[in-house]
Amino acid sequence: MEKRIFIVEATDLGDLRIQLVFNDGCTSIVDIGDFIRRHPHPQYNKYLDPKKFRTFTIEGGNVVWGRNWDLVFPIEQLRAGYVE
Repeated sequence: MEKRIFIVEATDLGDLRIQLVFNDGCTSIVDIGDFIRRHPHPQYNKYLDPKKFRTFTIEGGNVVWGRNWDLVFPIEQLRAGYVE
């Protein structure tokens, strides 16, 4: 049986980047700002503001932005250090 991978810690690194630590010990740095700039959308654009960006939480083992999960990414991509 394959072990479920999930995020145990998320740190804001500035410049809309986060460092993620996973339950298997893997660490990755992901540039979320790059995703938002490549995929402009009113739901995402507000997170270009560093104050709003820092409001992310870890829910269900994933990092999310917004009460209704405005931004959430596949855990496999986050672990690999990119989001599409």
